[in-house]
Amino acid sequence: MSAKASVPLGRLKTALLGAPLPTSAHAEERLTNAEALAILSSDALSSVAYATQEIVLVLGAAGAAGLASTLPITGLIIALMVIVAISYRQTIKAYPLGGGSYRVSHENLGPLTGLIAGASLSIDYVLTVSVSTAAGISALTSYLPQLEPYRVGLCLVAVVLLTLANLRGVRSSAQLLSLPTFVFMVVVFVLVIGGLVKAAQGDLQVLSESQQNLLLAHEHHQPLEQMGTALTPVLLMRAFSSGCAALTGIEAISDSVLAFRPTEWRNARRVLTVMVVVLALMFGGISLLAHEVGTVYREHGPTLLYQLGQAVFGNGPLLLILQLATLLILLLAANTAYADFPRLANFLAQDGYLPRQLTSLGDRLVFSNGILALSGFAGLLLIAFNGSVTRLIPLYAVGVFLSFTLSQAGMVVHWWKDKGAGWLGKAAVNGFGATVTAVVTAVLLYSKFLQGAWLVVLTIPLLVALFLTIKGHYRQVASRLRLAADKKLSLPPAPAQGGAPVVVLVGQLHRGSFEAVRYARTIARELVAVHVDLGLGRAQAFKDQWQRQLPEIPLVVLESPYRSLIDPVLDFVQAFEIEHKKDRDHFCTVVLPVFVTRRRWENLLHNQSTIALRRALRAQGTRVVTTVGFYL
Repeated sequence: MSAKASVPLGRLKTALLGAPLPTSAHAEERLTNAEALAILSSDALSSVAYATQEIVLVLGAAGAAGLASTLPITGLIIALMVIVAISYRQTIKAYPLGGGSYRVSHENLGPLTGLIAGASLSIDYVLTVSVSTAAGISALTSYLPQLEPYRVGLCLVAVVLLTLANLRGVRSSAQLLSLPTFVFMVVVFVLVIGGLVKAAQGDLQVLSESQQNLLLAHEHHQPLEQMGTALTPVLLMRAFSSGCAALTGIEAISDSVLAFRPTEWRNARRVLTVMVVVLALMFGGISLLAHEVGTVYREHGPTLLYQLGQAVFGNGPLLLILQLATLLILLLAANTAYADFPRLANFLAQDGYLPRQLTSLGDRLVFSNGILALSGFAGLLLIAFNGSVTRLIPLYAVGVFLSFTLSQAGMVVHWWKDKGAGWLGKAAVNGFGATVTAVVTAVLLYSKFLQGAWLVVLTIPLLVALFLTIKGHYRQVASRLRLAADKKLSLPPAPAQGGAPVVVLVGQLHRGSFEAVRYARTIARELVAVHVDLGLGRAQAFKDQWQRQLPEIPLVVLESPYRSLIDPVLDFVQAFEIEHKKDRDHFCTVVLPVFVTRRRWENLLHNQSTIALRRALRAQGTRVVTTVGFYL
């Protein structure tokens, strides 16, 4: 809707999101390495707040003896982290324009494999927002338990605030994120180092094995004498699977290479390396400290990180800082998904697998429609799972490890096709990464299937089917609209006498817009075609095509530096009406082409700008606005 059509709404939007940015400012919306570490690494770094906790929760079913496996599982996950990071360093250099799993799989393994990767990542990004938000609110309710009854409402409020922050634009969200991310890193390192020093000096209160078993028996509703006897391979796999949540977010940097300042791929690799080193140290340190203290986590009790903070810092200001920093980074960790999901949706939409509206940049040079869609799906999940981290975790990581596997397998094919210098060694690195992540994917599916992973397994093929349905619709529409590119088009004769001054709006030259031009020609004494250049770099090609095919109709191209379709058209029509206001026998007429779909749901796949434009023209006072339907 135009700001002219709704001034109060426009002012509210500007107050919340900031003034619109011109397309020319897109290059300025790049991230420094420090900002990129904050905005793209917050998901991975914040996972240390719940990854060890979920390992301890699962192993606790086997009693204190089971908790002894926390460190070996943590070490295995850190080794996996390094393998995945090395693989993605190669992907970043090979795909400097952004090498997410969808692009790599689509180009090297075929469209269907790419769609599986795209569906897997889409699910994981939604879960990233849900899990991070739920974990952040858990940090808050651990410190203020009286807020526990309002958990879901608080989660939804957090999602709304994240949405507004991201709609403001990349730099705004990066600046908002930087401080809590770095504060969290510092306070966690202080906690780990201070805790280990205290433990070495014997100054920490440590739970004995019998105390651990007593707490765990109460939590798992088992007789005390049975604790410690159920450490099975399946339980170990479940604990490992839950801890693998620490790896979610590693792909974010390879997806967002173009968000960095030049040289993009080199800066992206540096940030990826720093992120993985910091993540490994924090994750390993928290697991080691939990092992030393003997901390036990219960699902509805205080978080493991809170318990460690209380043991090391007491109830002083450092504990408050730890909880606030944890709350903020977990809420803002969702920003990784907000940075990457809209880009992934943009790639899918460009290829015709999602609605084309997801390719449009909003007022603040972000993919606003993708941000809103992500928030909506995450909000539904939080309501459905009551904002519980433990209930959401089984759905987590399956999609991302499947996409890891497909991406690395795609890179092997990429090196094999390229066969440049050292291609065999590069292919071996990615091949090893693909093999390891494939094994982990199988473990995740086996150990988490009945706990909720079945839902992800069911959703991925449904999403792929949806992608293919949308692609089929667009393919059918393209075949109906296609015109011979170089053939001069014939028009009916203009009226012999009379006729009105007419403006016809044309976005592309196809059968639909040509029918509108043909109709306009039959009623026009003076006819002008108007095209709005939204800054997508296609205006000159459109002018050339128009000159070849409809040279007798004058074409006016309106520049729109803020990517608005409505405002430039309103200004042009207003000037056109003033120019022709002396002609009292004929009203100025605006002709708008419009698609008429066979099924109502197909309207969602097409930009409904004609409706908004017609409303704005009538609000401005244009007396005759005609739509010419083209039946699809």
